[in-house]
Amino acid sequence: MFVTVNGETRELPAGATIANVVASLGVSSLGGSPSEGPGGRGVAVALAGAVVPRSAWAGTQLCDGARVEVLAATQGG
Repeated sequence: MFVTVNGETRELPAGATIANVVASLGVSSLGGSPSEGPGGRGVAVALAGAVVPRSAWAGTQLCDGARVEVLAATQGG
């Protein structure tokens, strides 16, 4: 299936979840610990414009044509 992630079309296997997308992007956490896994603190995901709670990432399967935005907070001044 094909999914748009941050404006880029990607081919993913059927049954892929938001957690799979975050892991594949290698998004690092902001001040999180390695035990939090991919997409620790400071990472947000929207599916079709709606924010998906982190607790739902592993259970939210994507469908062909889905639009996903993955945002990571950065520190700076």
